[in-house]
Amino acid sequence: MKALKKAVIALLIIILMPVLAFSLITIYLWIDEYKPADIEVVEAVHNERKIELTDNSFTMLSWNIGYAGLGDNADFFMDGGKGVMTADKERVDQNIEGIKEVIDEVSPDFTILQEVDRDSDRTYRKDVGAELISSAGSVSYAYAPNYRVAYVPIPIPPIGKVESGLMSMSAYDIESSERVALPCPFKWPVRLANLKRCLLVTRIPVEDTGKELVIINLHLEAYDRGEGKIAQTKLLKDYLEKECEKGNYVIAGGDFNQVFSNVDTSKYPVMEGNWQPGIIDAGAFSDNFNIYMDVNTASSRALSQPYEGADKSTFQLYVIDGFLVSKNIEATGVETLDYDFKVSDHNPVVLKFKLSK
Repeated sequence: MKALKKAVIALLIIILMPVLAFSLITIYLWIDEYKPADIEVVEAVHNERKIELTDNSFTMLSWNIGYAGLGDNADFFMDGGKGVMTADKERVDQNIEGIKEVIDEVSPDFTILQEVDRDSDRTYRKDVGAELISSAGSVSYAYAPNYRVAYVPIPIPPIGKVESGLMSMSAYDIESSERVALPCPFKWPVRLANLKRCLLVTRIPVEDTGKELVIINLHLEAYDRGEGKIAQTKLLKDYLEKECEKGNYVIAGGDFNQVFSNVDTSKYPVMEGNWQPGIIDAGAFSDNFNIYMDVNTASSRALSQPYEGADKSTFQLYVIDGFLVSKNIEATGVETLDYDFKVSDHNPVVLKFKLSK
């Protein structure tokens, strides 16, 4: 009887220990949950260069850099792959150097980056943002977190600590910036270890016009059931319209995780079993804005398998990165630069534009 009692107790301990551990982690994450306000001021680092209304053309680069961990060697469990820690330290360093080289080669006036790690286990606690800034010259910049979790307990092995977000850099002085919270579609307890997405809005005065160049860096929802994308896109639309009513020059760019209904992406059909991007009704936006995406070159790839060594003719590709541009800005070209997804699961997208007088 004693032996049976001990066996039952041991069995209960085996059963209850994981439950207890999960409960303790959940309680800790609940207490520590990142709860940003709807709008928060973001302190920008300044420089002294002013932007003037001239006939000059400006260049903006938008790039989801895949936190420097999603090079062509990587797959990812959320996208049908197996990877969690998708790069070792050496590969993270290689990816960072590759990202630096691309930015230096393009030499943009404005750079908006998504998935910029500052202190994450998946990138070995490297401050990727600081490394990119250190090689960018005399830039004004701002950073807003959208993924701040002390410990992401899934899958096995777990993701661990994540501190990541959006970063915008400018050759001209960013006078002010703010973090605008986007609706979170996830309920408790899933939201505890999930992204709290946002817009990073930076404002650069245009000399002698009373107007601002308003740059909105974005990374919309990816793995929700669709309701998050819809709510986030609506908030974005409303924000854009308000800025347009002020007469400002407005550019919203980044990773939409969606395709626009009036943009022909038929070159990259979604094959069965792959992640499906949402669809944005372009008609929901007023005539105050134009949509710019390069449909000739894929801006993103599936992470169901590594890209390196794969059959590229059957690989799932997407066009989900681009820009919304107010009509008082003359866009002179948009191009996705094909770097073969070597250092990120996204290719950088470059917009050339002029500010209309």
